[in-house]
Formats: sequence, C-alpha cells, structure tokens
Amino acid sequence: MPGTIASAPWEELVTTALLGTDRRPPTGGGGPAGLLDAAAAHTVRRRAGLLPAPGADRPGPAPADPRPTPPPAARRRLAQLLADRSAPGGSGGRRGAAPDLTELIPQWLAAANRRGFRAPAELLPALLDAARARTDLRPQVLAFAGPRGLWLAGLNPEWRFALRGASAGAPRPLPADSGAVVRLWEEGLFAERVALLAALRAHDPAGALTLLAATWATERAEDRLMFVDSLRTGLSPVDEPFLEQALSDRSRNVRSTAAELLSALPESALGARMASRALSCVSPDLTGDEPSVAVEAPHECDGAMERDGVVAVPPSGRGERSWWLGQLVEATPLATWPARFGHRTAREIVALPVADGWAEELHAAWCRAAIRQRDAGWARALLGAPSAPPSSGPGTSSLAERSKLLGILPAAERGDWVAGFIAAHGLSEAFQLLGVCPTPWAGPLGRAVVDALDIARDAGSYPWSFSGVMGLAERCLNPAEADRLEVLTTTPDESADASPGAGGYWSEAFQRLVSTLRLRAEMVAELTPP
Repeated sequence: MPGTIASAPWEELVTTALLGTDRRPPTGGGGPAGLLDAAAAHTVRRRAGLLPAPGADRPGPAPADPRPTPPPAARRRLAQLLADRSAPGGSGGRRGAAPDLTELIPQWLAAANRRGFRAPAELLPALLDAARARTDLRPQVLAFAGPRGLWLAGLNPEWRFALRGASAGAPRPLPADSGAVVRLWEEGLFAERVALLAALRAHDPAGALTLLAATWATERAEDRLMFVDSLRTGLSPVDEPFLEQALSDRSRNVRSTAAELLSALPESALGARMASRALSCVSPDLTGDEPSVAVEAPHECDGAMERDGVVAVPPSGRGERSWWLGQLVEATPLATWPARFGHRTAREIVALPVADGWAEELHAAWCRAAIRQRDAGWARALLGAPSAPPSSGPGTSSLAERSKLLGILPAAERGDWVAGFIAAHGLSEAFQLLGVCPTPWAGPLGRAVVDALDIARDAGSYPWSFSGVMGLAERCLNPAEADRLEVLTTTPDESADASPGAGGYWSEAFQRLVSTLRLRAEMVAELTPP
C-alpha cells in the first residue's frame, strides 16, 4: 500500500470510511482495499501504544452479619425463583398449569425475614437485580440483604437505589444517640432527613417533633410538606400546637396537610371549629312522621374556613356548596353527631333519610371522616350488612371507599365481612375488598372464595374473567385448601350454554392454583429448621 495512505491520520480514515471512497478517495489512492489496510495498520499501532488504566483501590471487607443463612433446601428454592425471574420467556405473565414463580418471591422473602435469616452471599447480586427491576421487592430484599447488601450496592451504580436514605450505605444513628441524630438532621441529605424523622416518630414522636420544630422556620416549602406529613406516625394531641401553627404556613399544601392531621385528632381546637360549622349545616328534622336529616350547605367559604384547610375552589364539575359541605363534615369529630341526633347510634344516624338529595354527599363525607379518624363503629355503620346490594347500602357504593372502611376493622372481622359479601354477590366486585383482607385467607373467607370460583366454573364462564381473583388466590389462599381444590382440577362436562372450551381452561387454572398452594407449603417447610 502507498505510504501516504498508511500515514494518514486516523480521523481522516474514519471520514473516508463514512463517506465512501467514491465520494472521498483516500489520500495517495489505493481505493477501498488500501483504506482497509491502512485502518488495520493504524489499529495495531493504537493498541500497542495504549497505556494501562490506573488500578482501583481494593474495597474494604464486607461488614459482618451475624444472622444465619436459610437451610440448604430454602437456598436452592430462592435460587430457582430468582433464575425463573430472569430467564428468557420466564414465568412472569405466562399461563398454564405451572406456578408463576416470580409472584412467589415476595412471599419467600417475607417468610425468611420473619425467621431472621440473612441472604446467602452468592445470591446477593441476583437479589439486588430483582429489587432494581421491581420496587415492591425492595423493602424485603434490603432487609434480607442486610449490611452486606448495602456494601455490595456501593460497588455497582445500578444498585444505587439501595443506598437511598443512608449515607454511603451507613446505617442511621440509633435514636438514643442524640448527638449523631442532631448531626444527621442538620447536615444530612433530604432523603436521609426524611428517613430519620420517620424512624424517630416510630420510636419517640415527641422527640421527633422537637427536632423538626427547631429547624422548621428555615426549611424549604417542599421539604416542610414532607416533614409535616411524617407526623402521621404517632400522631397525638402533643402535636396539636405545632400543627395549629402550621395552619398559617406560606405553603397551601402544608396548610392543607396540617388541617387534615388536626381533624384526625377529635379533641383538637380545629375539630371543634369544624363541628360548629357543620352543625349549622346538618341537623335533625322532626317535623314529619319520621325523623330525617336536613342539610343546608354553606353559602360562602370565608378566610377562617380557608385557614382551617377548606379548599375554596372545587374541582371541575363539582358544585361549590356541596364541595364546602363535604370538607366541613369530613373534618368534624364523629362524636359530634350522636348528641346532635338525640343520642342515636352511628348505625341509626346513617339509616335516617336525608332530605333534598344530599344523602350521597353526606354519607361520602362521613366515610372520609371515619377513615381519617379510624372510627370502627362508624365504619361498620357505613359498610352495613355485607348481604345488602352495594347500590342500596347505608353508606357508600364505592368499592374503593368500602375497602378503606374495611381497613379500619379488626383483621378477623374484615375477612368475615368480605366472605359474606362474596357469598351474597359473587366475585365480580370483590377484588378490591379481598386486597385488604388478612392473609392467608382461612376459615369463612377461604371457603367463600373457593365456592364462588366453583360456581363460576359450573356456570361455564371463561376463567380469565376471574384471572385477578385467581392470581390473588394463588398468593393468599391458605395452602391447606389444596386438597379440597383437587376435585376441581378435572375437566367438567360442558353444558349447552357454556362458553366453548371453558371447561378445559378452568381445569388448567385450578391445576395451577393447586400446584401453587402446594409449592407455598413446601417453601414454608423448607424455611423451618428441624
């Protein structure tokens, strides 16, 4: 090749290759073959002259974790679950009779954490990869991975999520170490301070409030909102003076959050002010044959109402007066109403007819008040009997609000109520309600779900209409139900009005449910040391 081509600068060769030798012939000729020869010679020279990169410092040793690792069988099971998650065409989203192993990872981690195990070192990378892909796994993965997981996360930028809320992976100071707590509060990053305040509220609510009050005047508005919201944990009358002061904050969002928290304290001064306003709007009407509820919504939203958290401008499509009324009633202590209505119980008050079409608005506001104030008595009254049709129930037909009301009740009562709802109305509207029930589903609830699935199977409906409930059942049904479900894995005879092929699909769905329940039982057994 001509020497002029071989000595041409690398950048010139690259330009010629990009444009083509027809449009830009190489210097000195030689055509395409000469260009390639010159590039090969340049490549050898460039590689021979490459200087090695400086060596990185060796990381320090991983911190010790005194917790035991799971038994060998459980470690193998975890490796199988994690491998299935990352395998091409893995179980996520596939159908068939085989269990969806991906959906069992959270249950395995929860069971291992309850037993105080730590992650095997060889599985830490796969665990951190799984948590990077699925945010719902992160709390359980980080608890299982422990200090070694944080140490390893500090060596890989893709696992940086594990270090959020900790300084370079360092643990938060103990609440008793007041000096370290104050230093982190005054010098830490915002995420570190939020995590610190949340941890302190769980341990010492009054001490956390004192820490926040010391720097409150210098905090940014967006930071103040997050900090005041953290006071939900451990909320008590001790917080009232601080929250009352926050009602005058420059930020509307801070004022609104402070008002919401104060309204969750039934004895607060704000609750008394809201009760006074609400009582002027809602009153008993005794003029008819039967008592009823009379409603006169507010005609204006004054400055005092706005200071107490009432938002003056309603959302699009919502009337001003009904918007203001709802806010007043939801912020009023529920103990106000029995005295107003002749010492009737919550159930009796909710059953009273409401004049002029205000029932839906008033009951919805009472629902929000019961949820905010965690009042189980009013929650029961507003839920009514589970057999009552949702559209004609005493409180609300909204399944989202019913789920929140159920969340206030004791766990066993929740399960019994939803079991009664399913027995009366089937599964079509029960998905949201099942999500707040304690797991595993046992007793009446487990039997109600299985019976409803059996009824749907016999009716010849397609099983994918119930795929959400089937997925929940795989994760939440008591594994002891597997034997009772075995009879449903056979393909039933299809009736004339059944959907074509539905029997085979149901058989497959129940086979998957049974195999998943048995696999869950095996997982628990493997995590239980002999």
